[in-house]
Amino acid sequence: MKLLISALAMLAGLAATGAHAQGYPAKPIRLVVGFTPGGGVDINARLLAPKVTEYLGQNVIVDNRPGAGTNIANEFVARAAPDGYTLLINTAAVVINLSLYKKVPYDIKDFQPISLFSQSPNILTVHPSLPVKNVKDLIVLAKAKPGAMNYSSAGSGTTQHLTGELFKLRTGTKIVHVPYKGSAPSLTALLGGEVEMTFANIPAISSHVKSKRLRALANAGAKRAAQMPDLPTLKESGINGVEVVVWYGVLAPAATPRDIVNALASAIAKAARSPDMRQRLLDQGAEPLGSSPEEFAKLLREEQTRWAEVVKVSGAKAD
Repeated sequence: MKLLISALAMLAGLAATGAHAQGYPAKPIRLVVGFTPGGGVDINARLLAPKVTEYLGQNVIVDNRPGAGTNIANEFVARAAPDGYTLLINTAAVVINLSLYKKVPYDIKDFQPISLFSQSPNILTVHPSLPVKNVKDLIVLAKAKPGAMNYSSAGSGTTQHLTGELFKLRTGTKIVHVPYKGSAPSLTALLGGEVEMTFANIPAISSHVKSKRLRALANAGAKRAAQMPDLPTLKESGINGVEVVVWYGVLAPAATPRDIVNALASAIAKAARSPDMRQRLLDQGAEPLGSSPEEFAKLLREEQTRWAEVVKVSGAKAD
């Protein structure tokens, strides 16, 4: 009798979950961004939102909640109701922060990975007034003025920050990190000459490089980008161990029902692989992905281990 009651209870639970998922979504979905508008994460979120809206039949609203290296946004989503209506789009910052900050208001176990959307390499970019034409020139200048040069980032714990720390470690240079609340203010600082350099993704810097308001020196990815085929990689420039590709992925609160997770993952993967979106991403220097929740979860585990080691070896701090 106990077994029968247990089985009936399980079936009732499954039926309730199925009914819940079948009616999903019944209201707008919030896609939380931990940066100010205009940066790579925000750009990807605003590309993705209309497509998911199209596939799921409910508006997806981008909600910018910048600050604390995305910890504010991360905590907000981690503590949200696990009903599929509050989602997070982020980069490796979501796991970098776990080893960079002394106290983090969430754990990676608080999230359910849904799907990767796209990826893009970081580009070493300088203000055009800086008297350097390549990476070698930059290193010579930085070593001649230890501690006098600054690099901006979208915030402590972002891939831009850690790419900069890796660059300093591999080149033996002393360059000061200046964090901002997103790629847009970080680039504004560079454009205004407040800092000398930054690492930023192609979608964020491409128009400024084309207008010659900024100068790109090298690609921090594993290979040259189709959008900047003449730009060498850092490895080609003689710097090994600074290969950083920025991925953009969507996560939900941990207890989100599996049927809802699958529906979202399917919509995101479909969006990334749709012909029009694929072309839009490629035009901006991003590579469309689309993945299963399991593939994304595997990447998160690998990234957490990788960046914890980078933080330890580089001595990176949360400024």
